[in-house]
Amino acid sequence: MGFNRAFVVLGLFLFSVVAFAQDGDEEAGRQIYDNNCSVCHGGDGFGGEHGPQIARRLRRIEDTALVDLIRQGRPGRGMPSFPSFSTKQVNDLIAFLHTLKSSRKVTFVRKTVQTSDGKTIEGDVLNESQQDLALRTADERIHLLRPSSGGKFREVTSQVDWTSYNGDFSGNRYSKLDQISKANVSNLAPNWLFTIPDAPYLETTPVVVQGIMYLTSANQCYALDAGSGRELWHFHRDRTKGVGGGGGGGINRGIAWSGDHIFMATDNAHLLSLNRFNGEVEWESVLADWHQNYDTTSAPLVAGNLVISGTAGGESGARGFLAAFDQATGKEVWRFWTVPAPGEPGSETWKGKAIAHGGAVTWFTGSYDEAADVVFWQTGNPGPDYDGKEREGDNLYSDSVVALDRKTGKLKWFYQFTPHDTHDWDATEPLLLVDAVWHDQPRKLLLTANRNGFFYLFDRQEGQLLLAKPFVKKLNWATEIGPDHRPILAPPEKVSANSAKVCPSQDGATNWYSSAFSPKTGLFYFQTLEKCDVYTDDGPVEWEAGKGYLGGSERMAPGEVPQKILRALDIQTGKITWEYPEVGHGETWGGALATASGLVFFCDDSGLFMAVDADSGKPLWNFRSNQDWKASPMTYQFDGKQYVTIASGQTVTSFALPN
Repeated sequence: MGFNRAFVVLGLFLFSVVAFAQDGDEEAGRQIYDNNCSVCHGGDGFGGEHGPQIARRLRRIEDTALVDLIRQGRPGRGMPSFPSFSTKQVNDLIAFLHTLKSSRKVTFVRKTVQTSDGKTIEGDVLNESQQDLALRTADERIHLLRPSSGGKFREVTSQVDWTSYNGDFSGNRYSKLDQISKANVSNLAPNWLFTIPDAPYLETTPVVVQGIMYLTSANQCYALDAGSGRELWHFHRDRTKGVGGGGGGGINRGIAWSGDHIFMATDNAHLLSLNRFNGEVEWESVLADWHQNYDTTSAPLVAGNLVISGTAGGESGARGFLAAFDQATGKEVWRFWTVPAPGEPGSETWKGKAIAHGGAVTWFTGSYDEAADVVFWQTGNPGPDYDGKEREGDNLYSDSVVALDRKTGKLKWFYQFTPHDTHDWDATEPLLLVDAVWHDQPRKLLLTANRNGFFYLFDRQEGQLLLAKPFVKKLNWATEIGPDHRPILAPPEKVSANSAKVCPSQDGATNWYSSAFSPKTGLFYFQTLEKCDVYTDDGPVEWEAGKGYLGGSERMAPGEVPQKILRALDIQTGKITWEYPEVGHGETWGGALATASGLVFFCDDSGLFMAVDADSGKPLWNFRSNQDWKASPMTYQFDGKQYVTIASGQTVTSFALPN
């Protein structure tokens, strides 16, 4: 079929709908396969000289999608098209491919091993090398093994997990691990790599639970041995044709975990529960109708017995909401609309027809205060993005943090960062829940750096704003946050009758990439962007399904030189303690991670993955990824060794100290 064609056909046939193949001739299909496909994938689908096996990774696809794949190919990935195949030839080929996926059921090799602690483990071999072995036993559990003396094996796992998108429910990427320290970080080196070849680029943050790592791309989830990066299973669903936004572009940032289940959102705004040991779908619930401009990109959040998710689609006028589902059944428990319906409380802040497609979507992952049983979530900008004339007023609950009762979804308090936003400043930045002494008083805090250029600190129990300070130099839309906790607007810096120079830019003074707070230093670490844009109001825009809903445009201001800067902020004062200016074009989207050993790992704008001293910002280590960052780092401990892991391009790289 052509070199690397396996990356396209890979995992496309298991559980296929037989609408086409029921009329196909398997033997005729075998001849077509032998003449066109076997040179890459082997006669039985287990790989050839020019392509990897496909039978072992077969996954779901409808035959209609497979027909398109055969007809159109993917020349950019080395897969030729076959437009000359007749309908009968296509049906015959699919009929034969069904026999490959059927034969896969008996291809597992079973193995029995003795462990160094006297146990006997028998199971199907998921992968094996001279250095590692993974078995799935009859109870569907996965056992990760390493060779020991006397031909025996020892079972290994993780001692410190990374159990959610941000590491824990608090949203704070701070780890108590300290094996990698200021003294030895210079020795840090890649330990293993794993590549997802058909991903456009990765924004995922891996989750590690009991030795298994879970990472995602759009409609895909991989389970890996967290100590070796070797694949254990792979869930694949074909991308949904016609979906727009980031989901349609292939973005997926990760999964949520609870017990024996993991949860992920699909590009077309569905929520899935998967068995975490084999990747099988346990239930599927619809978040929203993607035909109404919804899509999903981010990891859900587990809270108690619920799993909670929002959607993307704000730039296309999707009406925002947050929905909670029972983990066991997938049944919806509650839904909180971030744009009130006409007549509901908050609807009076919308004057005009835009309320019908008001945006305020909840596309990023929120945080959960388990003790208080309160969920905190960020909301996106109102729509249309750049034209506010058909939505006069504050436009609640756009650009806000909402605190919701976990059991019912009822609103407890909210704060709006940017009332009547016309600059696309989603409030979808990380919300960090921190218990700390603030101004000599123990406080339960919520801290966040907002896209509008201000750092905010709240008492999260009452929703009281305690501190609001600017953190970038290029900020001209407001002078300060006033005594009434609203921004005091500055006169617009007009460029023409319908355009103005605004700082920060549409990309934001910061954005969704991760930030961290260290209780040891008392500092908040986050990536910032110094940049200004020229915004233009293009006039009224009508909402249409499948189209954008902007009402204007933005471009970088003439003569502007953007710069990313890693900053450390003292939460007691809101002042910057130190900063690390980065080299680059201000176009990367990687975040930060803090550890108890006094390190901050972050994604430098030049493509370097770096570690700096958490107290001073002094650079201590770097690795050249040569990629534009789209993801943020995490850390865990496996088999006694600390790993730091980051996705760049199509590859996940896990770093550790030498043995």
